Amino acid sequence: MIDYIISMKALPFKIPKTEQSSFHTQIDLEPHFYDTLHQHPEIQLTLIERSHGSLIYGDYLGDFQEGDVFVIGPNAPHVFRNDAAYYKSDHTDHAKALTVFFDEHTFGKQFLELPEAKNLSQFFKVAGHGMRFRNDKFLKNNIRKLFELDGLERIVILLQLLNYLSLSDQYEFLMHRLEGKLMNETEGKRLNEIFDFTIKEHGRPIKLEEVAAIANLSPSAFCRYFKQHTRKTYLDFLNEFRISQACKLLTQRDMPIAQIAFEVGFNNLSNFNRKLKQVTGMTPREYRVSAR
Repeated sequence: MIDYIISMKALPFKIPKTEQSSFHTQIDLEPHFYDTLHQHPEIQLTLIERSHGSLIYGDYLGDFQEGDVFVIGPNAPHVFRNDAAYYKSDHTDHAKALTVFFDEHTFGKQFLELPEAKNLSQFFKVAGHGMRFRNDKFLKNNIRKLFELDGLERIVILLQLLNYLSLSDQYEFLMHRLEGKLMNETEGKRLNEIFDFTIKEHGRPIKLEEVAAIANLSPSAFCRYFKQHTRKTYLDFLNEFRISQACKLLTQRDMPIAQIAFEVGFNNLSNFNRKLKQVTGMTPREYRVSAR
């Protein structure tokens, strides 16, 4: 069964299941993707067909773009947040993603105990780290095919996809350490408000007292809270997001590097150059050249 999603419940939410299918497929076709931090017990395999933005996954912050395929692990807090252009009233191009939800019992409780399923069993153990595949033709073609077929053919394609995922080494882990902790709805909403504020306001100076007030905490309590839930300081998170936006501007626009630094929230060019080199291993000029 394929659902076209317009909106979803806040964290946590349940993936709808029917008696007609052992796994769930979903097409997101909206002005922008669902932008609230959320989690679910199923593993999620998502192909980004159109749009770009930032993915928050546990303690991971990175970009996503057309052609990317992501494995989202079970109960991992995550959100695909489109760039600001997708929230403007005059933006005409909708965001689109194809997603498959499944779990380790999709093929039966004993399936993963088969000797032939050894690699697949290992995949389910590491899926919680999250994975990113960049422009993988096999994954893109077969995820699309999954949405065109019915009955047993869908099971065959899903098995082929999972077998490929379990054998491939052409991916990057999103997280290297698993938290293994469910987040309740209150904490999910609080973190989402922090992320939402940061994404919207990153282009200007942000005081710690200001973002702490968003979380309804004192600055010192906020620092402990944020580090506990993300395993990084808020300043590190803010700078990571600013650098990710700067990398996009360096490849998408021909504006001066100093102007890019100012636009993403750095008021010191030397600090911007140093932070970008820490993240990418390159100076802004080198990054711009390498990405073209």
